[in-house]
Amino acid sequence: MLTVHHLNNSRSQRVLWMLEELNLDYQIEFYQRDKKTMLAPASLKEVHPLGKSPVLTDKEHTIAESGAIIDYLARTYSNDAFRPPESSDQHQHYVYWLHFAEGSLMPQLLLKLVMQKVKDNAQPFFVKPIAGAIANKVNKNFIMPNITRQLAFIETHLKLNEWFATNRLTGADFQMSFPLEAAVHRGLCKNYPSITQWVEKIQARDAYKRALTKGGDYDFA
Repeated sequence: MLTVHHLNNSRSQRVLWMLEELNLDYQIEFYQRDKKTMLAPASLKEVHPLGKSPVLTDKEHTIAESGAIIDYLARTYSNDAFRPPESSDQHQHYVYWLHFAEGSLMPQLLLKLVMQKVKDNAQPFFVKPIAGAIANKVNKNFIMPNITRQLAFIETHLKLNEWFATNRLTGADFQMSFPLEAAVHRGLCKNYPSITQWVEKIQARDAYKRALTKGGDYDFA
């Protein structure tokens, strides 16, 4: 039996969506974030040493990292329906977007979130203006230019393509879903209609809705 070790409001939601698209039997082990730190509970370290989610267990296999899980499911259970043939040009696109999601886009979104928390939580009170000024400068000169460049790149791609790797849904789309949902949720995509429409399209899918019902709290939907 496939088991998803699922943390609320996390990247593991896209794994549940893929499992629903595959129509596979699976079970969910639920974990809740610490309300103060928003980190995963220590119990996740019993599944994988890094104590992060998602983790997929399948018989003797324990697979961590969303991209690795998505590719494993595509190779093992989809008859390559969600993974273009390795001999095709589309396979390189699939690999690219599978890595771009976490290697390029998510780090910038996380940096923006961290800088906001620095501004909001700086203590004592007289440090707050200094912290805010530093955070604003980093955000303006480094983070937002990178985010803008990447979102414009994605927008151009989605204007010309229905999906990320081929003319059909693949693992690349599952992987790209989380950062783009986060970007839309945070109001970063008001000038990128193709991204917004793509997010609305995936969220309207029946399998996505089933995964949302099973997964619980997920602020980005």
